[in-house]
Amino acid sequence: MTSYRIIQSGPSASFPDPHPLIARADRQGDAWIVVGLGAGYAYRAHQATTRSAPFVAIELGTECLGVHTSESSGSEGSNVVGFARFRLGKGDPTALVEVVRQPGTSPAALEAARQVFESVGLKVAVCGDFPGRIVNRLIRPYFNDTLRRLDEGLASAADLDKTLCLGLGYPEGPITLLERTGLAEHHDVSEALHVALGQEQYLPARRAQVAKQRTER
Repeated sequence: MTSYRIIQSGPSASFPDPHPLIARADRQGDAWIVVGLGAGYAYRAHQATTRSAPFVAIELGTECLGVHTSESSGSEGSNVVGFARFRLGKGDPTALVEVVRQPGTSPAALEAARQVFESVGLKVAVCGDFPGRIVNRLIRPYFNDTLRRLDEGLASAADLDKTLCLGLGYPEGPITLLERTGLAEHHDVSEALHVALGQEQYLPARRAQVAKQRTER
């Protein structure tokens, strides 16, 4: 398996706590995994020395990988992939890592990155280079719709949660889940996607907007 080094650039949403991926890194590793809020900036600072690496993995927020690597007529791609370990708001990170590829991403680099993530017990899903990736694109409209139905009086929060848990087998209802992990945090992700995509379904629901406003007072 490919050896790798970790470049830490600020707090990491994917790895806020000790994790085998971090513990098993080698300071002289061939591949580069750049983590933290400043991962994109750190990558650009080292870009000239990473071109021959087996792969480079940059931790992303909601932004596209192309923000850091550039784009070129739909043929962009190299040995660089993006990644984010899915985490809902203030909840613990899950085992899911969404790995982002561009149209011209090296298959060998993508596979090497997959093997490294999977070697420490993480589960990899590969997606194209779009704002928010897979999970956020699917669940944020669902959360917003649920909050709007609560505002409309379709049912109480308890009954909305109960219906989705019993009817669809969800382990936790969306209202409870959002209140546990942070309505303000949901607002931030949903608003970022609304700005990036211009689609009304991502406009944060009123209750998320109120929660965000409370954090700013």
